Amino acid sequence: MAMLRRNLASIFFYFFFLLNILFFVRVSARKSGAKFSRGPNRKRHHGDNVTALFIFGDSFLDAGNNNYINTTTFDQANFRPYGETFFGFPTGRFSDGRLISDFIAEYAKLPLIPPFLKPGISKENVYGVNFASAGAGALVETFKGSVISLKTQLDHYKKVEKMWRRRYGKEEAKKRISRAVHLEIYKIGGRKFGVLNVPDLGCLPVMRVLKPEKDGSCIGEASSLATMHNKALSKLLFQLEEQLKGFKFSSLDMNSSLGLRMRYPSRFGFKEGEGACCGAGEYRGVFSCGGKRLVKEFELCENPNDYVFWDSIHFTEKTYEQIATLFWDGEREANSLAVGPYSIKKLFQIP
Repeated sequence: MAMLRRNLASIFFYFFFLLNILFFVRVSARKSGAKFSRGPNRKRHHGDNVTALFIFGDSFLDAGNNNYINTTTFDQANFRPYGETFFGFPTGRFSDGRLISDFIAEYAKLPLIPPFLKPGISKENVYGVNFASAGAGALVETFKGSVISLKTQLDHYKKVEKMWRRRYGKEEAKKRISRAVHLEIYKIGGRKFGVLNVPDLGCLPVMRVLKPEKDGSCIGEASSLATMHNKALSKLLFQLEEQLKGFKFSSLDMNSSLGLRMRYPSRFGFKEGEGACCGAGEYRGVFSCGGKRLVKEFELCENPNDYVFWDSIHFTEKTYEQIATLFWDGEREANSLAVGPYSIKKLFQIP
């Protein structure tokens, strides 16, 4: 049991950032001289302003920052078959395609938001920057030296904020950031947050294979940790709304939404809700997708769109798209925690 608890703690802090944060800041396209690209299926953004998107978090939101740090393949997804569905090649995203943040950018008519560490990108990008790092935790000690911690992600953001001050001037930069919201970054001027809670940890394929009984049930101890965290997070967000002037947030109960898809996959267009598309062993719960980690053997399904899970921990592009749509529109599903009071779409619209 002691060994199980250590495994649970490691998985909880390793794979799930206590706050997966999407950060929004209004930017004047006219003053910045920004030009909007016409990518595939993308319309030109109309109007004088564009709202940039800044992203902090872990592997659910990492668009490839871990490609550029000294770490192991356990914290990377820059090899096949990752990325095969949408990009046709691995980008560092832990999915077969796009992530929630990619869809949010698309719905907001923004380009894909680049990783902060990607060589050649402008750190003054008016569309935003992705700071997330697979494996990151809320604590600096979480896999220290192998991932980009929350503290370092915030340091990276501050570098961008200083660049904006030099480019636009102190007052203009402050104005551009003033409509964004963070916890740690509130004092810098952040005012708009998008926050995801954590999934049912005990029901991930990687956890199911740890259960000695092999009866397919979830690990209750891990599920309880997620439930406690999510209730505390929901309460905290509403407290911050009361305490912090201008604090606006959108919170998605990802736990309940994913739980429905795991239990009733056919309702949402899936064929399999418990096992993964890519991995090894029962439920393909061994974290071996791509054969570059400790276990080299892995199986790959024919159609990722049939699955809720891509690998033993992360989700398919289809799942991320469905969750992103809920997040964008502010829809709620049965038994979800109280969220609100804004949708992500509304946060983008608020001046």
